[in-house]
Amino acid sequence: MTTSTDTSAPPSTPLRRGVDAAMAMPWLWCWLVAALIAIFQHGPMPMYSTRTLSVAWEMWLRHSFLVPYLNGLPYSDKPPLLLWLIHLGWAVGGVGDVWPRLLEVLLGAVQLVLVHRLALRLFPDRPEVARSAPWIVAAYSFGFLFGLQVMYEVLLADCVLAALLCLAPTPRKEAPRFVGFALAVGLGLLTKGPVMLLHVAFPWLLGPLWNRWAKQERRRWYVRGAQALIVGVLVLLAWVLLATTMGGESYRQKLVVHQTAGRVVDSFAHAEPFWWYLQMLPVLLLPFSLWPRAWAALFSLRRPLEAGIRFLACWLLPVFVGFSVVSGKQPYYMLPEFGGYALLMAAALSLMQHKPSGSSRWLGPWPLALACAAAGATLISLGALLRAGHIRDHFYAALLPYSVPFGIAFLLLALPLVLLRKGEVYRVALVGLIAVVTAHGLFTLTLWPAYDFTPVARMLAHAEAGGRPVANLESNDGQYTFLGRLTEPVTQLHSIDDVRRWAQTHPQGLVITYPRRLTAADRANAVYIQPFRGIWLAVWPVSAFVDAQARGQLDE
Repeated sequence: MTTSTDTSAPPSTPLRRGVDAAMAMPWLWCWLVAALIAIFQHGPMPMYSTRTLSVAWEMWLRHSFLVPYLNGLPYSDKPPLLLWLIHLGWAVGGVGDVWPRLLEVLLGAVQLVLVHRLALRLFPDRPEVARSAPWIVAAYSFGFLFGLQVMYEVLLADCVLAALLCLAPTPRKEAPRFVGFALAVGLGLLTKGPVMLLHVAFPWLLGPLWNRWAKQERRRWYVRGAQALIVGVLVLLAWVLLATTMGGESYRQKLVVHQTAGRVVDSFAHAEPFWWYLQMLPVLLLPFSLWPRAWAALFSLRRPLEAGIRFLACWLLPVFVGFSVVSGKQPYYMLPEFGGYALLMAAALSLMQHKPSGSSRWLGPWPLALACAAAGATLISLGALLRAGHIRDHFYAALLPYSVPFGIAFLLLALPLVLLRKGEVYRVALVGLIAVVTAHGLFTLTLWPAYDFTPVARMLAHAEAGGRPVANLESNDGQYTFLGRLTEPVTQLHSIDDVRRWAQTHPQGLVITYPRRLTAADRANAVYIQPFRGIWLAVWPVSAFVDAQARGQLDE
């Protein structure tokens, strides 16, 4: 008896295995292409990216790698892990904004991979959850756009997902990996401070509700988990002790008091009502909030809930309530939970596909198709609407030169949503991803000049090189420091009286102002003028500005 061996299959090599793994992650490559196209369409966005880059630049300039600086003063708002990663790239390739943006793309890719891995851990019997969850988190419009900013939240999201991944059981080991949990918590604390604990504490505290090992080994779960959290906190404290030794008493007070208890108890930063995040949720979940099937799937979840969904409930609900209680609120504070929202949607959709009601066409993505079609029709008819006087806002007028081709693009995006039936989650994700990149491109071609501080930053750098000091009348968030590679602080002035006093000691200086409307004096005397977010930016010789103010020639 003879046997034959099938030799048609290619041999397994590391390269072949790598190619197979890459082909199994189409969501990763689609997202990378979209992110790389979008992130290099325009320069760093003020104030988000420019502030982070300016802090990194001042640290680099001062060789201060423990104490962050902004505008010549120790910067207590954030720990330095992201800044260290930026410095790592600068040490290899030199100072610039290309590496920080590539870094954000890489961190976003890590987030998708971690969501995929967490889905495999939480729903091992339903591989479709791991296939669809990365698509969902990749296509969240707000998450995608904010992920283009050189900010701390994407790195924080990676640390949160890594920490939770260490708590989730594997097919071969139910016990958590507390060493990895401690490391991820420590890195998260070095990314954005104590808020990391709010993101990860509840899945650990509520572990027996979703984790069988935690229920059976409660003492070990809580003792070793507490030890891991303490180790993570000690990592942060080690940096705090070193940084405050170098930064001084004032820096210590700001770092320890202002940025922990102050942000929780007081409402000095971004105060909003308790219910604010609830009203923001449909915006944060676009484009999937315009897909009825996603909502129907979520509302169809019934007890008893499987372990994976119980885990998500123990994570997402307490964190949502916790951030609602804290007075200071921003949409991007919830970014580390976007992976959890995607997992919950994917799991609910997976369960719904087995129900008879899940096949209804009324649950399809027709509202998203209508939104794309409405956006396209509005852009195509924008010229007529402006000429008829139905629209007068300068924001829409700025879109006019490119409104027709982009309107056609949005109309075309509506077609696959209504003409095709299969693979809804992938169609919604791809259309949402293409739509947000398209909208970002329209913004770059039309509105970006009102946000671009590169020309004024270069002018300020030239003034600094000539020995002319620079002051800023309003809040200074480092929006010019990195772009102009400034080496001296921009003096922050809060009132006209401050400007007068500064002019007496710096008569050759320049002052940056932000008038609501330009006057004849602005046009005649300012050395630089540009539109800025619906108002204006004007740079004046300070002596001329004081004189014009005294004559009542400026807009109040």
